[in-house]
Amino acid sequence: MPSFVALLRGVNVGKAKRVPMAELRTLLTGLGYTGVATLLNSGNAVFGAASGSPETHSAAITAAILSELGVEVPVVVKSATELAAIISENPLAKGAPDHSRLLVAFVQDTKALSSLAAIEALVKPPERFSVGKNAAYLLCTSGILESKAGEALRDR
Repeated sequence: MPSFVALLRGVNVGKAKRVPMAELRTLLTGLGYTGVATLLNSGNAVFGAASGSPETHSAAITAAILSELGVEVPVVVKSATELAAIISENPLAKGAPDHSRLLVAFVQDTKALSSLAAIEALVKPPERFSVGKNAAYLLCTSGILESKAGEALRDR
């Protein structure tokens, strides 16, 4: 059975957009997904599905979270194969001295990546930025909170 990861954008940060992980697991199981697991309070979940595309899973999960939990949140779903490609295509990971300063921007539709190219103008060396085929990557060597490019990437 194919595995997928669901990435909920901007949940459980502060008091807005709260999605308890137990409720997310129950919601995903109710949608028919199997082997549902969440990571801490991250808004990230892994699940199995016998059929369906990442796009159809994204739409179903987004709609269910809104109707059942009353939270409007973008949900990006990637297959295990897509996630492996995003990891292997990361041009910044090998030279990154501290991976906690590496951001990866996921998009549901790779056509949206072209809009992220504007972030390049905000990159201050020794920061590095790259838009790949499946994701965008930013290495904030001085720290994510200190980076204007990092702020712009988080706000998209």
